[in-house]
Amino acid sequence: MTKRKGKYYMDTRGYKIFTVFNYIIVITAALICLFPIINVFSVSLSSPHKAAAGAVWLLPKDFTLESYKFVMRSGNFWAAMFISIQRVILGTSIGMILTIMAAYPLSKNTAEFRARRIYVWVYFFTMLFSGGLVPSFLIVHYTGIMDTIWALILPGAVSTWNIILMLSFFRGLPKELEEAAFLDEAGHWNILWRIYVPLSKPAIATIGLFVIVGHWNSWFDGMLYMKKPYHYPLQTYLHSMLTIDVSRFLTTEQQNIIAKLSPKTIRATQVCVATIPILYVYSCRNTLLQVWFWVV
Repeated sequence: MTKRKGKYYMDTRGYKIFTVFNYIIVITAALICLFPIINVFSVSLSSPHKAAAGAVWLLPKDFTLESYKFVMRSGNFWAAMFISIQRVILGTSIGMILTIMAAYPLSKNTAEFRARRIYVWVYFFTMLFSGGLVPSFLIVHYTGIMDTIWALILPGAVSTWNIILMLSFFRGLPKELEEAAFLDEAGHWNILWRIYVPLSKPAIATIGLFVIVGHWNSWFDGMLYMKKPYHYPLQTYLHSMLTIDVSRFLTTEQQNIIAKLSPKTIRATQVCVATIPILYVYSCRNTLLQVWFWVV
């Protein structure tokens, strides 16, 4: 700000320099984040020899689609993809319903829900301490859901942090809406699903996105609870392909084909294909939210 004739004026020159400087920083950070993605995509479109030699950077070398053709014919990859999609749909639906139902009573004050403080401390305790890996494994084992899709969904169905976000949003809603609903003889169930939930679409969309990404990116529980490789979700399957010998996942015919290709290009292709669904979720999250409301 500069002072002229007793009035203050904005220094446009300094503002423009500051804006240009911010744009440079943001664009540079964006390019740094995009570089690994572009590199993996370029490797997937390059010839096996160029990829194995590490000659691929931002542009494909000796353009070819052979890796994509191989992945499209890979039954193991698409089976893992289907398991992950199934996990995301079931896990998100169950997780969001349980989160909403837990957040609603906890959003009330002590006068309305006397045991609220006890439940809050129980939930808060789970944020600080966990049972550990071995007890979690034993619970899944003795409940009989080992090597099933439910082993990937039920143990982490509800997140305390998501409950806190949801109940905070519920508390911000006008109390008069609930009082008017009570005057019309509506119960808590109707108030929750007909008033609170429709008004909480922004919070539900945000939390739902967290849940979807969490289920899609999770790989360790698949390695832990799935006994058979063809029961792996997609991220566990990709992790196995990247860290161990991939031959045990392939048939004899596929091993003969992969001998003519490069494991590096095939892995890059699988990563690119696996990224497409989650990018679609980010871009179409509002539409998916409407579909979820319609189904539920």
